[in-house]
Amino acid sequence: MDRETTLKVLDYLNGYITENKRRKFEQVLDQRTRHITVVLEDIYQPHNASAVIRSLDCFGIQDLHIIENKNRFTLNPNVSAGASKWTTMHRYNKRDTNNTPACVETLKERGYRIYATTPHVDDVDLPDLSIEEPLALVFGTEETGVTQELLEVVDGFVRIPMFGFTESFNISVSVALSLYDLTTRLHRSEVDWGLSDDEKLELRLTWARKVLARHKGLEQRFLEEQGLV
Repeated sequence: MDRETTLKVLDYLNGYITENKRRKFEQVLDQRTRHITVVLEDIYQPHNASAVIRSLDCFGIQDLHIIENKNRFTLNPNVSAGASKWTTMHRYNKRDTNNTPACVETLKERGYRIYATTPHVDDVDLPDLSIEEPLALVFGTEETGVTQELLEVVDGFVRIPMFGFTESFNISVSVALSLYDLTTRLHRSEVDWGLSDDEKLELRLTWARKVLARHKGLEQRFLEEQGLV
């Protein structure tokens, strides 16, 4: 759909959306970013998956990349609280395929530096991780962490400082702690981390469609009436 048609469709759909909801869209879009993204590799607990999605939305992270080689990514709606509606999920889940390379290639093409969250001899503490360039943080499965295959192709390793006996945080806690640190620093920086006008327009339409999901055929009827299809 070209920009002109998108604007016409959005203007039409907005007539069915409350002013408060449209105003909320704009407030959220001004704080949304793709400068930071999260990668989840084969996590399987719905509680963790849902908590991660909720954290992404709360911290203004638009994209989540999900590698599903062994485990299917499922959500618990009671935990996610509808956050998946507002987040863009990129799923790499072709059957009988190693989906890891496809995810890594996509991130590299989009200019991301990829950092795995795992203890390592060459790691950097989270507060010292640079936010100047687009950054993708990888979190591995609950039991064994990031796979060796993925560890071999990332750009570096990041560690959340810990001072107790336990060796690691729960994955959903790790994501929340990481995003709090990174987004706080990002918002205080000179980095141009916001969405482009075209990205905002695309999300306005996507979110409008989701708000009006129960009104089946609304957009299609408008397109047909206007001779746009």
